[in-house]
Amino acid sequence: MSGSDARPASPAQANAAAASALVGALVDAGVRHAVISPGSRSSPLVLACEAVPVLQTWVMVDERAAAFFALGLSKSGGQPVAVIATSGSAPAHWFPAVVEAEQDTAPLILLSADRPPDLQDCGANQTIDQTHLFILL
Repeated sequence: MSGSDARPASPAQANAAAASALVGALVDAGVRHAVISPGSRSSPLVLACEAVPVLQTWVMVDERAAAFFALGLSKSGGQPVAVIATSGSAPAHWFPAVVEAEQDTAPLILLSADRPPDLQDCGANQTIDQTHLFILL
């Protein structure tokens, strides 16, 4: 098939490719643990993590507990740990652990799946401004 015959990637394919590239870059940078609080929006990130054998994943439904668990992994290993959650208020539950990580300079990488721009500021569920969520730090 020539380049002109190729169909554009579906949104699902584009999300999977972007998630795979992001997770690959994290692993290249030394991340070896990802703590996941599952949700439909973060599925591409979770699947990308699960596809990398060197990356150990931990699933914890409660976001607050997940962030503190990730903080413990980071502090004990001295390496950055990824924390993954879905959109909306889920990442806000990370705040206490993020404060402690900031105070201890423990590396946490916070990854949340956001809603598309067209669903921002229109009353859609699980939608908050995530770009300024931890600005107080």
